[in-house]
Amino acid sequence: MTDRPRGLIDTGAILALLNRGDKWHRRCTEAFPALQLPLATSAAVLAEVFHLLPRSSDLLPAWTFLRSGAVNVLPITDDDLPELETLMLRYQDRPMDFADATLVLLARREALTTIFTVDHDDFETYRIEGKRRFRIVPGRS
Repeated sequence: MTDRPRGLIDTGAILALLNRGDKWHRRCTEAFPALQLPLATSAAVLAEVFHLLPRSSDLLPAWTFLRSGAVNVLPITDDDLPELETLMLRYQDRPMDFADATLVLLARREALTTIFTVDHDDFETYRIEGKRRFRIVPGRS
C-alpha cells in the first residue's frame, strides 16, 4: 500500500464502473475522475463483486481495475469481529450486510467519510461512530 486511502469504494460502484449496461455506469464513470485516490475496500466487498459479475469475461477488467492502484484492500481481522457484530445488530432493521459493515468499520478506523457507492439508502442511514454521516459519491440524481 503506497498511499493512505482517501475514501471508500463499495460493490455497486465497482460493478457500475465495469459494466456499460449498468444503470449507474455513466454517473459512476463521470464521478470517478474527481475522487481522490486510492480508495479503500475490504475483501468482503471484493467477494461480492466477483460473485455478482454478470459474465466470466468481466474477470479481466475487474482484476485490471483492482490492480491499477486506484483501490487498496484493507484487512479485517478477528479483532474486528465484535465491532462488525455490533454494527450489524445496530442496523438489523435495514439489514446491514457484512460487506457494508466492513466499510463502516474501515471508515471509523481510517478516518474516512467519502464513499463511492450506488447504495444511497443504506449509506445515508449508516453513521460513522454513531454520529458522522458519509459523503456519498455520486450523489442522487
